[in-house]
Amino acid sequence: MAFSVTLLSWSVIDFGKNMRSELPNALKAVRWGTDYLLKATAEVPNIMYVQVGDPYSDHNCWERPEDMDTLRSVYAIDRNHPGSDVAGETAAALAAASIVFRSRDRAYSRLLLSRAIKDELLWGAAWLHKATRRRKYREYIVKNEVILRAGDTINEFGWDNKHAGINVLISKEVLMGRADDLKNFKNNADNFICSVIPGVAHPQVQYSPGGLIFKTGGSNMQHVTSLSFLLLAYSNYLSHSNHQVPCGGIVASSPLLKQFAKRQVDYILGDNPIRMSYMVGYGPRYPQRIHHRGSSLPSVHVHPAHIGCKAGSRYFLSPNPNPNKLVGAVVGGPNVTDAFPDSRPYFQESEPTTYINAPLVGLLAYFSAHP
Repeated sequence: MAFSVTLLSWSVIDFGKNMRSELPNALKAVRWGTDYLLKATAEVPNIMYVQVGDPYSDHNCWERPEDMDTLRSVYAIDRNHPGSDVAGETAAALAAASIVFRSRDRAYSRLLLSRAIKDELLWGAAWLHKATRRRKYREYIVKNEVILRAGDTINEFGWDNKHAGINVLISKEVLMGRADDLKNFKNNADNFICSVIPGVAHPQVQYSPGGLIFKTGGSNMQHVTSLSFLLLAYSNYLSHSNHQVPCGGIVASSPLLKQFAKRQVDYILGDNPIRMSYMVGYGPRYPQRIHHRGSSLPSVHVHPAHIGCKAGSRYFLSPNPNPNKLVGAVVGGPNVTDAFPDSRPYFQESEPTTYINAPLVGLLAYFSAHP
């Protein structure tokens, strides 16, 4: 949730001007997430509530949200039970959102920022520096660049690894001539670009025959949307500063990065070998049997009676399309051969997530305004 809010906020910050009539909806989505995060940090000092529900019992059942009767265990982090990773991501989300609301709701923006300042990990510190311009966050970033290994796994960015995102975010300051002491982050960002774009001498990212970025581990579209978002964001930073990235025999210009990011978005929306849109409800052909409880089970209006934990299994295994269309959801996507099993049990391919969709918001906003 926190990572999704961070990326939604970044989308509004960089591409809000392209959202037009959809901007209010984007702001509502950000605020829905930050309201939740504020509640998770509000009641007791130095405690953050980070999870509700037991993953084993939840995954053992296939039932509607209205029928859930599994354990509602509550998990929190504090001084005796640390969780700096989730605390840092929450700080980043609140700081990023404070920028979004700074000119729209100053009181709410100040509340978000005051809550975000409780944590200072590198990803959180990068957003706190962007939101506050306070020197201590800049010093923290410089001091901890090596300790927190910002130059490692430079082509990874997602809810579990922030390295590429940190480098791209901080690089904007360097490209604008405001932060020579942070130039290592810009070098890392350049290396990220050269590791991702096709045609370089030593590529570090695999592509499907149809041209889709592919990383092992399941839910591949999370990598496609998050890395494409960074490519688009960095292309704008390069354009505004009149820079390019030399990658051996290839020069990664701003137009080249935009073209590559657009190719990934087009693939998601149906320009691929099997002509499948991976966004539910978009185009003539899209996933019908997504791995989503609320979508696959009959609604309470159609079936008012309780559907228990194991009673939902027949809906899970049914070959029929989901009765409730989750319009706009993007699923995990095809495998490395561009094949897609439209089947609920294949959760790595058919499950939608907020962290797949969140980076896509900025991408779609930009490319709708710049076809």
